[in-house]
Amino acid sequence: MALCCSNDYNILRRSPTLYTQDSAQETAPTQIFLNSKLFNWVKPCTNKKKSLHFSPLTHRKSSRFQCSSYYRSSGYTITLRKRLLFFAMDDPFERSISSRPSKKALTTSNHLQHVESLATLPSGAGRISKLNAVILGESLASEEDDLVFPSGDFSRQAHVPSPQKYLDMYKMSIEDPAGFWSDIASQFYWKQRWGQPVYSENLDIRKGRIKIEWFKGGMTNICYNCLDRNIESGNGEKTALFWEGNEPGDDGNLTYNQLLQRVCQLANYLKDIGVKKGDAVVIYLPMLMELPIAMLACARIGAVHSVVFAGFSAESLAQRIMDCKPKVVITCNAVRRGSKIIYLKDIVDAALADSAQNGFAVDVCLTYENCSALEKVKTKWQEGRDTWWQDVVTKYPTTCDVEWVDAEDPLFLLYTSGSTGKPKGVLHTTGGYMVYTATTFKYAFDYKPSDIYWCTADCGWITGHSYVTYGPLLNAATVVVFEGAPNYPDSGRCWDIVDKYKVSIFYTAPTLVRSLMREGDEYVTRYSRKSLRILGSVGEPINPSAWRWFYNLVGDSRCPISDTWWQTETGGFMITPLPGAWPQKPGSATFPFFGVQPVIVDEKGVEIEGECSGYLCVKSSWPGAFRTLYGDHERYETTYFSAFPGYYFSGDGCSRDKDGYHWLTGRVDDVINVSGHRIGTAEVESALVSHPQCAEAAVVGVEHEVKGQGIYAFVTLVEGVPYSEDLRKSLVLTVRNQIGAFAAPDKIHWAPGLPKTRSGKIMRRILRKIASRQLDELGDTSTLADPSVVDQLIALADS
Repeated sequence: MALCCSNDYNILRRSPTLYTQDSAQETAPTQIFLNSKLFNWVKPCTNKKKSLHFSPLTHRKSSRFQCSSYYRSSGYTITLRKRLLFFAMDDPFERSISSRPSKKALTTSNHLQHVESLATLPSGAGRISKLNAVILGESLASEEDDLVFPSGDFSRQAHVPSPQKYLDMYKMSIEDPAGFWSDIASQFYWKQRWGQPVYSENLDIRKGRIKIEWFKGGMTNICYNCLDRNIESGNGEKTALFWEGNEPGDDGNLTYNQLLQRVCQLANYLKDIGVKKGDAVVIYLPMLMELPIAMLACARIGAVHSVVFAGFSAESLAQRIMDCKPKVVITCNAVRRGSKIIYLKDIVDAALADSAQNGFAVDVCLTYENCSALEKVKTKWQEGRDTWWQDVVTKYPTTCDVEWVDAEDPLFLLYTSGSTGKPKGVLHTTGGYMVYTATTFKYAFDYKPSDIYWCTADCGWITGHSYVTYGPLLNAATVVVFEGAPNYPDSGRCWDIVDKYKVSIFYTAPTLVRSLMREGDEYVTRYSRKSLRILGSVGEPINPSAWRWFYNLVGDSRCPISDTWWQTETGGFMITPLPGAWPQKPGSATFPFFGVQPVIVDEKGVEIEGECSGYLCVKSSWPGAFRTLYGDHERYETTYFSAFPGYYFSGDGCSRDKDGYHWLTGRVDDVINVSGHRIGTAEVESALVSHPQCAEAAVVGVEHEVKGQGIYAFVTLVEGVPYSEDLRKSLVLTVRNQIGAFAAPDKIHWAPGLPKTRSGKIMRRILRKIASRQLDELGDTSTLADPSVVDQLIALADS
């Protein structure tokens, strides 16, 4: 005989109804203390109520129970006490309940304090702020739900199936980083093994020059490990790249064998025109398959590639050319993005002319004919400098010797915007970056060989380097490369591509999620999306309402979300959920990846323990860390290591809650100081977007004669909702109610759209200028997906 709690898991929302039903008892039954009786968990019935079943046990004085099979198989302990939910975690895969260590046995050294709550909840970290939780695949996550638990089935197949497994691996990575990362690095091909020590570092500017080195003396090649190694292991006929063009039906694919042949042809051409190990190559290409091919070809011969997003202006491109002085620029004649044609070759011509006038001339411009956008005969041409890719590269041999490089030899330069206006050339080296990106990809996406992976990022950004090209290919993954726009020909394009290629891992930006939310659910629900298994978020903090929409609608409440925090400078994920390992909180990046020691410090650089907010720093190095800013090591030290000596300063603000979960609050320069209150722009934006009529919001600070700084909010409304003074007041009230009166926006600026790059990043610099009415200082708007948005915002400035 068994008792059933028939309330669809929401046992805290109302008193459970108990009734009896026969059921066969499982082995190693789970215990629940409910209504003053202790019960064993037994096999659940299959009725539509998804009821919970228990068999009576001897009464004990206890208020703790082990969860249903869904909870139990994921290793969670739940406590019911006066309608409040607590949780703790244990690993059912590695030890029984009776052998569970005491809290004292789980206590670790200081560098693990920020994750100890995983093992010591509830007594170690306090209660979860609200009451409700849902289980992956069982029900929708509502505004009242603070936790999304992995299902037992998902956890059992995950690379990291439990909190204890994570803790074991994390502890090893911190206490013995040399051993931990050497074991992983040994899985790759090295022509010569690295020497000792495995790594050396100095992150304290007071002790001399900042230095980070990993696997120095080891000789390897990342292209070889991405392609040759996978082919030798039997994956030669596996699809490496699916390419989806701008127009539906325009597509292509390459196997690993074919990709290697194409890479070798380009590598041979580059060598033939004089490109050698250490030489720079600028790549200004859209998302054609030729973009990752060009990156891999450079890596194969030891050249240093610098991919420039094919949306930057001629002036921006010229800056980068003059800084790194490439032997060749690789581009294409034009590209279609949606219904627009962008003449890339014209932009390159102007940049090369600008560079030549300033003292540096590029001898070769290799141009790919993108016939879907522009015919050869209509392309402007400079004889003696310009060469058609199809005319020369295809004539070269399909094999090319590998240039073996030291682990600390440069792999690529990637320029990011700097506060001084001059772009910063972030330099990543080969060995540590290779090991770190491959490992983060494997664990953060719980990658399996059968997965089809799609990251919507452009290779012009770090996400495209680490998680379109190198990370996936190092794991022999099949990758979707998309040339077009996510809303062309309509807002269902993403889900059409997901269904077409049976995408199982989908990684995108919160900005895209919010923009698709605005278009309505019907664009999502018309497609199956049944292939999806993992969702991912990158680029900025994702607000909880967007997280829930992504989880509930796109993922049908069955796909965990890897909400990743990392930077161009870090090379790979730093704080991220590991699917299947622990419950997720909508909007939280959760816990640090292996080998990463995040700390939160105050203005004086003092580490803050427990629940807190402050500046996010990292102590000790990790393999994927960048090594310098090209040609400006002093700026490298000043920007990242001088503010808080002994730490890498991320420039981001962060909060850590009672349960140890990390919440990114945005760039420190996106923190607004209002009458002494430090307010994160992401927090205000999240509150605004929670309003049912707000589709998207971007908040900046403006000067205020009384408060020092005021809060200026650009708000995009749900389609069809008219502007009104009542709605403006309602939005302000929403922020007051959720955060407090001190965080209420001083100005609501209606925004038909926000100025975004083609990758979806909001250009807050432009918003600050509009908010401050510094309209003559807007600067370069050429990288915007829709530059006309700026004029619309200016026109609505006083409305």
